[in-house]
Amino acid sequence: MSNTTSTLMTEGTIWKRIITFAFPLFWGNLFQQLYNTADSLIVGNFLGDAALAAVSSSGSLIFLMVGFFNGISIGAGVVIARYFGARDICSLQKAIHTTIAFGLICGCLLTLVGVFAAPQILVWMGTPSAVLPNSITYFRIYFCGSLAFVMYNIFVGILQSVGDSRHPLIYLVISSAINITLDLFFIGVLHYGVGGAALATVISQFISVSLCLRQLLRSPEEFRISFRKIHLEKNMLQRILTNGLPAGFQNSIISVANVFVQANINQFGQMAVAGCGAYSKVQGFGFLPITCFSMALTTFISQNLGARKYDRARKGAAFGVVCTTIGAEMIGIIIYFLAPLLIAAFNNTPEVVAFGTSQARTETFFFFLLAFSHCMAGILRGAGKSIVPMIVMLIFWCGVRIGYISVVIHFVPVINVIFWAYPLTWTLSSVVFTLYYWKSKPLEAKINA
Repeated sequence: MSNTTSTLMTEGTIWKRIITFAFPLFWGNLFQQLYNTADSLIVGNFLGDAALAAVSSSGSLIFLMVGFFNGISIGAGVVIARYFGARDICSLQKAIHTTIAFGLICGCLLTLVGVFAAPQILVWMGTPSAVLPNSITYFRIYFCGSLAFVMYNIFVGILQSVGDSRHPLIYLVISSAINITLDLFFIGVLHYGVGGAALATVISQFISVSLCLRQLLRSPEEFRISFRKIHLEKNMLQRILTNGLPAGFQNSIISVANVFVQANINQFGQMAVAGCGAYSKVQGFGFLPITCFSMALTTFISQNLGARKYDRARKGAAFGVVCTTIGAEMIGIIIYFLAPLLIAAFNNTPEVVAFGTSQARTETFFFFLLAFSHCMAGILRGAGKSIVPMIVMLIFWCGVRIGYISVVIHFVPVINVIFWAYPLTWTLSSVVFTLYYWKSKPLEAKINA
């Protein structure tokens, strides 16, 4: 027990536990964003507008396909954290090994779908013809590493569920450095083009998943993995999917909407695709406090409900929401004023900078609403209510977003109409989450006992 006491979030000062857990997550997500942004920075500066647009146009589609399986790993993490908090080691082991077995199957399936479906899906999205060949190349090479991407998220989810956010940070630092180095080598020295950027990402991801696997093979016995125990346990898989499928569908729902948004942006031409793609990378950094605190809240809530510490769970939820919304809004304001410089770092073509800056100055003042929605989703997932965020995202971040763009863009054919879809749907989801939380009280003992 002594080996794992420091990872328990059911003891100690609440704000210290959450921040201590979230701080490595923040740096880990920072390096993850650098990991993803390196492709765009290097491609945009070495290969130009068309190549940057090719990488950018693949982003929404990649998240659509990877996001579903990442959601499954989030759901699995809730189950694992609950058993860890309750100190139910037998069920904890079953959950871990069933999750790994399921991840191996999903990774192989995703590889086949990604490689063979890429051309047709990119065509359906209306990817500009000048960009399409490079987009297909990038997409196919990227998805050759699907097994690594899926298993990395599974392994990191296991580590974070038992309170270990430090080792994933270390592995991300290593893989990010390798990714950037290989990007420069493949593109700047060997002139492999956008395929080199995708190849660099795949290689670095396999390295990071290998490091995670090594750590889990050497972890304390309670959550150590053993190859001979890896199999699908029916009842446990059902519990994992009950929590994971809503989170997976939620990611996919958001991605479907983003693919639709990307298809509409594509209609405004190559410069718009490049500019909005550059902003999406900048925006990713603004999302860091949102991501790290919502993940920390899911683990904190799940472990404490598993230990039946309901008052502690409620206090942690309140602290996380306040910190995240304030931090996200401060970052949004900074991005608002620095947007032209930040977009120009990817590509300094005036039209590209103008498109990216326009999107930034439409959305960034509303980051606090995005933060609030993500935190509430994280809290509800930790409480085992993952179906609620899925429904809210389906209605507002998918249905309303797509409906709004489809109707308004027909009468007002300007790109800013697309940009305003995000603040609008963030506002609506925040209102609904607030009403649901007040009414259902998901962290009360009478509900979770």
